[in-house]
Amino acid sequence: MPDYGDMHGWDRQDFVESPDAFLPAYMGATTFAKLPLVEDLGEVAARSPDAVIVGAPLDDGTTYRPGARFGPRAIRTANNNYGVFYSLQLGVDVFEVLDVVDAGDANIEPVWLERGYAMIYRKVRDLARTGAVPIILGGDHGITWPSATAIAEVNDPAKIGMVHFDAHADTGEVTGPIANHGSPMRKLLESGAIAGPNFVQVGLRGYWPDGETLAWMEEKGFRSHFITEIEEHGTEAVVDQAIDEALDGADAIYLSVDIDVLDPAHAPGTGTAEPGGLSTRELLAAVRRIVGAVDLAGMDVVEVSPPYDHAELTSMAANRVVMEALSVLAVKKESGTPVRRSLG
Repeated sequence: MPDYGDMHGWDRQDFVESPDAFLPAYMGATTFAKLPLVEDLGEVAARSPDAVIVGAPLDDGTTYRPGARFGPRAIRTANNNYGVFYSLQLGVDVFEVLDVVDAGDANIEPVWLERGYAMIYRKVRDLARTGAVPIILGGDHGITWPSATAIAEVNDPAKIGMVHFDAHADTGEVTGPIANHGSPMRKLLESGAIAGPNFVQVGLRGYWPDGETLAWMEEKGFRSHFITEIEEHGTEAVVDQAIDEALDGADAIYLSVDIDVLDPAHAPGTGTAEPGGLSTRELLAAVRRIVGAVDLAGMDVVEVSPPYDHAELTSMAANRVVMEALSVLAVKKESGTPVRRSLG
C-alpha cells in the first residue's frame, strides 16, 4: 500500500495540531472573537476578567418579526478577525491589554418568557458580582429589563443611568408582570432600577410611540433625542449632550444598543427595522465616545435577527459595536484607569 501521507506531503513534521493555532470564527467553539469559554461562575470569579460576554437568546416577547433568539450566535461568529485584534481607530491591541471571557448563554427554555427573564437576570447578576463588566448579546429588547435590573442591583448604592440607542422608545404599557420587547424601559423605570431623568434615548424616529406615551415619558423625566435633532445638530453634539444628561446624578452607565437605531440600509436584519436611521460609522463613533466618557457598568446589543439579515450586515455591525466598546475599555486600562467594577 502506498504511503499517501508521504506522497502528498501530509505527514510533514511541521503539520501539527497546536492549541495555540489561530482559528477563524466558523471553527471550534462558538465564542465571541474566539475568546476562552468560561461558563463556571467560580472560574470566572477566580480569573477576575475585565469584561465578560454573555448571550441572552430570547425573543419570546417579540411582537412583530421573531428571530432575535439566533442573535447571540450570529454576533459571535460575525467576527472575521482571528489572532489579531488591533484597533486601528484607537491604536490598541484589544485582547493583549484587556482580559475578556465568554461565559456562554443564559439557560433559556423556549416558550417560557417569565423563566427566560429570570435566567438572564440571574446570569448577569452573578457575573456582575465578580466585578467584570457584563456585555450581553440579545435577543430582543425585552432582555434589557432583567439585564439592567441585575446591573443596578449589584452596583447599589451607586446609581446607574442609561444611554439607549433605538428607533423606538420601548416604553409601551403592559398589563401584568411580564414585559415584551416594546416595554423594558417602562418596566425599569417603574421598578426604580433606573430613574427617569437618567434615561437618555438617542435616535428615535418613525411612528411610535404615540402622543400619550410621549407625554408619560416627559412626565417621568425621560430625555429623548429624535433623529431630526441629529440631522440638525450632528451625531457628535447630540451624543455629548446625552452623556451629560445620563451622568446627571448617576455614578455609572448602562449602554443599550438596539441595532435598529441603524438605517435598514446598514442593518436590514432586525426585529423592527425603521428607515431613516444612523449609519454604522456614526453608531460606532458614538459608542467609542460614550464608553470613553463614562464609567461603564454594563451594556447590551439587541434585536439582531439573522433570518432577515442579508449578507450578515446586521450581525457584523452588532459585533463591531461590542468590539468598539472593548477597544475603549482596553485604552482605559492601558492608561491606568480602572475598568473592573469596584463593588461595595
